[in-house]
Amino acid sequence: MKFETPLRNAPPQENPDTTSPFRTLHHICLVVHDLDKTVAAYEALGVGPWFDYPKGDAYAQLYVPNKDGSDALRYRCCNLANFQLQICQPSEHDTPQRRFLLERGEGVYHFGFEVPNLPDAVDAGQAMGLEVLARGIRADGSGFCYFDTQDRNGVVLEVRKSNGM
Repeated sequence: MKFETPLRNAPPQENPDTTSPFRTLHHICLVVHDLDKTVAAYEALGVGPWFDYPKGDAYAQLYVPNKDGSDALRYRCCNLANFQLQICQPSEHDTPQRRFLLERGEGVYHFGFEVPNLPDAVDAGQAMGLEVLARGIRADGSGFCYFDTQDRNGVVLEVRKSNGM
């Protein structure tokens, strides 16, 4: 059976709201039971190389539901041609990632979007009626914000500003 494939370089569909913080995909994050086993399965398909998620500098401001649980999350990342793939293994601590894994099983936990200004992106998300699940910002303005969109969108949406961007 042959499948029709869409044009690889088709222009993006026009979105009338160009101010949305959810326009530039940075990464997709999968939550799994066994990080090492999952990475090995991707490597067997030629996907790699993988690296530990760089924790970076300490956050000047940090809000997470469970600091110990957040600190214990294990991540591996792979930079692909068009986005980063992240794999997360939660610990036994109570975290949104752990609850997702227990309730829904392995799968896509969140989409991460790169933004030029994190506070503006957080404000835009909140103006859309989105509640903040977790947020961290470093002294240089880089950081992240997860919005509670699981029930609304099927995945959590994150905005992030990378160091030096």
